Amino acid sequence: MNGSFDFVSNADKPALIAFSTPEWMEQVKLALQELGYKVHTAATHSDFLIRFSQAHYQVVILEELFAANTPDENLTLKARANMPGSQRRHATVLLVGNSFQTFTPIEAFKQSVHAVINSSELFLMKQLVEKAVADNDVFLHNFREVQNRIFTSGTRF
Repeated sequence: MNGSFDFVSNADKPALIAFSTPEWMEQVKLALQELGYKVHTAATHSDFLIRFSQAHYQVVILEELFAANTPDENLTLKARANMPGSQRRHATVLLVGNSFQTFTPIEAFKQSVHAVINSSELFLMKQLVEKAVADNDVFLHNFREVQNRIFTSGTRF
């Protein structure tokens, strides 16, 4: 894990990326920065899990083969999929890989992410992130509204 501390303020739009392919990571990082996100990168599975638990990232983008030789070895994707919904609903999660057709809802559901992106379409990353975030905001709008009402009312379960 990177030893430097990077403060995330309320004005920041934090994003977390986890890639093993350096070219893809640079493309994604640049697109996110152009959209105004403050980008953190995870180098290992444990680095990802530590970072993900310490900040409420708005966008998370993972490589299908992040620190793995096969998709089944991607411990980050498995760990995130097994987290309680309350731990993972704060972020719009995109999964990048060669085996996906971009924005296939069934594949995204199967992978427990909001959207899948074929790596051949990384040149469209800015537009794809904007669409995924907008779709996720519409989808979770009522959930977040109720969650905020409960939080502000002080209701306990």
